[in-house]
Amino acid sequence: TCLHMLRDRGYLVAVEDINMDLPQFKSAYRDGNDTSSAVTISRNKITCWACREDDNSDQIFVFFPSTYKIGVDVIRDYHKQMQQQGVTRCILVIQNSISPTARKAIQKLRTKNKIIEQFVEAELLVNITEHVLVPKHIPLSDEQKQELLNRYKVKATQLPRMQVSDPVSRYYGLSIGRVVKIIRASETAGRYVTYRIVC
Repeated sequence: TCLHMLRDRGYLVAVEDINMDLPQFKSAYRDGNDTSSAVTISRNKITCWACREDDNSDQIFVFFPSTYKIGVDVIRDYHKQMQQQGVTRCILVIQNSISPTARKAIQKLRTKNKIIEQFVEAELLVNITEHVLVPKHIPLSDEQKQELLNRYKVKATQLPRMQVSDPVSRYYGLSIGRVVKIIRASETAGRYVTYRIVC
């Protein structure tokens, strides 16, 4: 699901990584110290990095912290890695929860143009954009947004709203002010298109 999410955001992801089956995944990311019959996956090994298709300078990390509860020290370590590599955005896939001080540290880093998103593992068990009840969402570029506003002669504030905390908004990593085109199936028109602004 993480690789699908990166691909849907416009990052380059290898097709063989997306198409990897469970036995291949287990053999590639097995914990080297594990000697038991049950396979233990090394969370550090599955850390991944990607850059955007149209802009190589726009890069992202996906970290899978091995600690059960994330504290501020873990956030500082990941921030240090981001600085060393020149990466401005990362995703943390956490097992349980994040401490209030770590949450504050993430908010503080956002003001320094370092974006750290967090997802609990359970949220990524299923790709929500492939669910039958979720219509197709297409994030618009700034040029497409301006073209839409000019065509319909409306202000951005007049568009229907979508919360920045909405699961689909989080999946695409949308920031406040981005516009999403939503295509729904319609019995009468065939398809029904609406636009929402993230707020």
